[in-house]
Amino acid sequence: MIGLLMSHPLPSLNERLYDPFLTLPADPIVNAAPREVLQAAYSWASCQTVSQPQLISYCTEVAEQLGLSDAICQSDDFLAVFSGQQTMSSSRPYAQCYGGHQFGHWAGQLGDGRAINLGAVRDRQQTVQTLQLKGAGTTPYSRGADGRAVLRSSLREYVCSEAMHHLGIATTRSLSLISTGDTVMRDMFYDGHPKAEPGAIICRVAPSFLRFGSYQLCSFRGEIDLLRQLVDFTLIHYFPQLGKPCVEGYIALFDAVCHLTADLIVDWMRVGFVHGVMNTDNLSILGLTIDYGPYGWLDHYDNEWTPNTTDATGKRYRYGQQAYIAQWNLQQLAQAWLPLVNDPEPLVACLQRFEHYYSERFYQMQRSKLGLTSQQPEDKTLFSDLHRLLSATETDMTLFYRCLANISQDKMDDKAALISAIHPAHYDDHLNSHYQRQLVDWLTRYLMRCQQEDSNDRQRQQAMNRVNPKYLFRNYLAQQASEQCQQGDNRLLTELMTVLKRPYDEQPEYEHLAAKRPEWARHKTGCSMLSCSS
Repeated sequence: MIGLLMSHPLPSLNERLYDPFLTLPADPIVNAAPREVLQAAYSWASCQTVSQPQLISYCTEVAEQLGLSDAICQSDDFLAVFSGQQTMSSSRPYAQCYGGHQFGHWAGQLGDGRAINLGAVRDRQQTVQTLQLKGAGTTPYSRGADGRAVLRSSLREYVCSEAMHHLGIATTRSLSLISTGDTVMRDMFYDGHPKAEPGAIICRVAPSFLRFGSYQLCSFRGEIDLLRQLVDFTLIHYFPQLGKPCVEGYIALFDAVCHLTADLIVDWMRVGFVHGVMNTDNLSILGLTIDYGPYGWLDHYDNEWTPNTTDATGKRYRYGQQAYIAQWNLQQLAQAWLPLVNDPEPLVACLQRFEHYYSERFYQMQRSKLGLTSQQPEDKTLFSDLHRLLSATETDMTLFYRCLANISQDKMDDKAALISAIHPAHYDDHLNSHYQRQLVDWLTRYLMRCQQEDSNDRQRQQAMNRVNPKYLFRNYLAQQASEQCQQGDNRLLTELMTVLKRPYDEQPEYEHLAAKRPEWARHKTGCSMLSCSS
């Protein structure tokens, strides 16, 4: 039995439920059979039943934002609706149609293969928020797969999206994490060894789940009228300040998307986040972090690191290349929009501005990480020398900047004190003398540079600690929380959801969650690299 209709579930939500996206053309065929969906922005969908849904966690902040009390979130109705077992009377569930480039190659139609949108509501700030279940069953875009999700990946997305929000990074968010009571077969590393894993469903929340690939598919197929409707919809509903739909509006919209994307990548680089699979179907038109698949956080600083086993050879989506990939993806979006603009020059100009804007924002971010407010000619050399220093020996990037904030200018001539101050960030307890000399040299130059600033050590420390987090959803913590939840123990999950709300604060009682990667996690499955299997 699929998607039982409820007459009066969650009345405070049901009465507010609507979705402007449904004004766009729908797929006239109503079933979940895999197929090419033409001339449509979405297909109607139904959630499938699960054997024993159980609420693992819900995000109180997102619930409050949506006008849902604790009592509602702990109710049977909430569990039924957000596990996909019952459908609110105002809900018309659907799955979006989109395509995309995957690892640089056009993949054609992709779509929401296991994501089903329940509808949208206005939150307390009157922003439209779409509610989407991930792992709730098959859609026409499932391409023969089961439409389900496993607990390990669902928990990773549930926690990480909230962690990113509190880091101040644009992101989709999550309302709930629910186990299904069923198992799902997954080949975690695509090595021919599938196994049954616990299933789960999360409720994602975002103003829109439109991706670059949403527009690409229309353009690739020559569905120009649908493309125009989709771009007009985006302009009217999400960028009304740019004016009415017209050629000038389309160019202004593309320029805005370029800027939002640049801001997003700068923030990822600031905290050491690696998305892992920056396909064009995984970049949001609103500049949100979207689709938390095989993502990861830098432990030791490494520009070449990727968390994605599928990308282990080519490293297309490695940490240091994320800005380049963002620009490449924007080029594909520009190509998709060209039929609406006709002249490529304005779009090319936007792409050039992206490059200039990103460079400016990136160096501004680097200065902020070092507590520098003014701009000096030697800064770029200081930054590049620092990156080489961080790469010369295994250095935890997150801990390095927190340690650096604590260094006092009056210790400039104390070599032992300088090395000792940074020691907690190093994975190697025995640094060779050559590296120590390089480290002291850079730290001395840095402290001399700080003397050019109109601030003291305390002010610099406070400024640095506002942009350099102490707490991240580190890879090994994600794996530990997943393993424990699979055993029915949610304590670490609850602890992480608490501490990650204040990632820049000291929180001494949670000091153990700020520790660098333990040696046992260096090569452990789920702690070092992951696949797209989820």
